[in-house]
Amino acid sequence: MFIYYTIVIFLFGICLGSFYNVVGYRLPKEESLIYPSSHCPKCNHKLGASELVPIFSYLFLGGKCKNCGDKISMFYPIFELLTGMLFVISYWIFGLNIDFAISITFISILLIVIISDYQTMIIPDEVLIFGAITLIIEIFIKSGLKETLFAISYGIISFTIMFLLKKLGDFLFKKESMGGGDIKLMFLFGLVLGPYMSVICIFLASFIGLPVSLIVLYKKKEHIIPFGPFLAISAIIITLTQININDIINFLTI
Repeated sequence: MFIYYTIVIFLFGICLGSFYNVVGYRLPKEESLIYPSSHCPKCNHKLGASELVPIFSYLFLGGKCKNCGDKISMFYPIFELLTGMLFVISYWIFGLNIDFAISITFISILLIVIISDYQTMIIPDEVLIFGAITLIIEIFIKSGLKETLFAISYGIISFTIMFLLKKLGDFLFKKESMGGGDIKLMFLFGLVLGPYMSVICIFLASFIGLPVSLIVLYKKKEHIIPFGPFLAISAIIITLTQININDIINFLTI
């Protein structure tokens, strides 16, 4: 059954990954998620059923549009594969239970954030609100009212910390240091990870983002680099490694 569930969850993940691509690209632009249906951006060819199978359609078509032959970005199948793999890893870590549901919900929101913020510099409020409501319901199912209220308070604390960091950054750099979406995202971090690990996420995101930013800025002097994707990557790492503040304290005091 383990192998069966792994395969099913992987297929479920790659299908959702394909949908997250659409959400992350269209929602910030206030475009419909349904109309127009998926199509080639160059020739507007409407994709048929055989062209919409995650990963496999890309391989079968040789990475090109069936109608005009224009090259399809490898980002799409890679992202679909990544989503499937992250879902499977969540299953391996948590099993089929409410922790698994919380994990894939959180990871799903983070993946959409990566796409939307990277491509449009916007983290849609709709995604964050939907994610917060879903996570609160799942936490309530898992732990009851008392722990849910604690989780909400942790979300508010994490939100406040990020808000204060933004104000400090604005003062030091004399310009907007981060977007409002990054601040709102921290509420979800607090819900799932707690305030301590939310702060660790900020440091980890900065650590990951610094070398990437330096390389990008070296090539594109005036390029604006969103912080949201780095926050999302750091949260995924912490979620799946199950590192907590005690592990970090113990490591630092060895």
